[in-house]
Amino acid sequence: MPELSQLKIAEAREALRKGEVTSVELTEACLAEINAAGALNAFVHDTPDLALEQARAADARPDCGALNGIPLGIKDLFCTKGVASQAASKILDGFKPEYESTVSRNLLEAGAVMLGKLNMDEFAMGSSNETSVYGDAVNPWTVGDRRLTPGGSSGGSAAAVAADLCLGATGTDTGGSIRQPAAFTGITGIKPTYGRCSRWGIVAFASSLDQAGPMTKDVRDAAILLQAMCGHDPKDSTSADRPVPDFEAMLTGDIRGKTIGIPREYHMEGMPDEIAALWAEGRAMLEDAGARLVDISLPHTQYALPTYYVIAPAEASSNLARYDGVRFGHRAALDEGDGIAEMYEKTRAEGFGPEVKRRVMVGTYVLSAGFYDAYYNRARKVRALIKRDFEAVFAEGVDAILTPTTPSAAFGLGEMAEADPVAMYLNDVFTVTVNLAGLPGISVPAGLNAQGLPLGLQLIGRPWEEGDLLNTAYALEQAAGFVAKPARWW
Repeated sequence: MPELSQLKIAEAREALRKGEVTSVELTEACLAEINAAGALNAFVHDTPDLALEQARAADARPDCGALNGIPLGIKDLFCTKGVASQAASKILDGFKPEYESTVSRNLLEAGAVMLGKLNMDEFAMGSSNETSVYGDAVNPWTVGDRRLTPGGSSGGSAAAVAADLCLGATGTDTGGSIRQPAAFTGITGIKPTYGRCSRWGIVAFASSLDQAGPMTKDVRDAAILLQAMCGHDPKDSTSADRPVPDFEAMLTGDIRGKTIGIPREYHMEGMPDEIAALWAEGRAMLEDAGARLVDISLPHTQYALPTYYVIAPAEASSNLARYDGVRFGHRAALDEGDGIAEMYEKTRAEGFGPEVKRRVMVGTYVLSAGFYDAYYNRARKVRALIKRDFEAVFAEGVDAILTPTTPSAAFGLGEMAEADPVAMYLNDVFTVTVNLAGLPGISVPAGLNAQGLPLGLQLIGRPWEEGDLLNTAYALEQAAGFVAKPARWW
């Protein structure tokens, strides 16, 4: 048996059921790895006492679910009862919720063990985990002494799973924040259909785009973890009242007769040769597995990024208005004579980081009286056209769509964010369409670039057909045979 923290969820579940290992042993192994991995800055709120208490409870009860005794990490965007939940922002300093998010509650009810909270970009706004109040999360993959981003916003989750600090983790995806970091760190990450996982108790960024999902070491683990996370929640008005299939049971690897679309608009100008080559290899792998490959057109793809960067900041501007220093979190020190307006201004100026301020300002601008129709309303109309593109393709019999996940491998910390925020936004070019259309998307590690860094391929599925999407991803995973791990330097 490999080192306990290196086990996959399915392997650990089997070992627990056979009595070959205990949850306490698994948890202690993960806690030791977390303590030794300070250089990655992945875990930001450790809960070792709580984790061991939950592990002992798991060992003491009969198996009550697929995750009984499995140690996981929870992204800091999920509210966890009695445990700091800051969304990586100074403005929520000291906030410890009196309630549990629906997704984390579902996981705990399935028997999971919470190891602690994971680093992320502030309020999930970022693609490199460099906007966090906790400091940068660091990719366990490296090129010499060059420290790389694990991607964002779920960078801490990606780094923790890739470095075997936990067996799996939760992430959230507003424009690619599960799939991009999964690709950068050589793991699997799925964003389910909008409404499949409850958003209740998850700190909001852009409410019509945000969706929780699992980040795991392989596709089977993603199926196991996703099934536990999903379910209808009456506390979330956007939660879908649909039955949750047994995703793991649908992993046959048989995709004979499936039709996979290749969108011509994703052949971006200037696409690196290694990304184009990986995409071609992915097409060949799926064809060899029995799928039929067809060229498709998603004509409004070119407008996806500007549409996203109007809608997401607009919703963020509205959602973040609640952070005012009155009810919870940070409050600025006031001068004599300051009133409530000064308290709001000083608290928000101190509490929000530069990227959050930038997006709130953009969002406030596009929602303002003179520009609402010119920007926000027009973006909403384009979003409907993007969604219609996908509907037309699926109506023609396409079962899934294959694209690259990212336009590059992981880049160095500090190399992009400070130089050009717009260049950073371009990292989401292959992922934002999925959020705008509310579709499920998964990133699967499929190869290494010339520097030995992982690259991912993305599959986009029909709405509510995560099981079929996971099975196609499973076939791609088997064909790619990706088993590389980062060399330990931390």
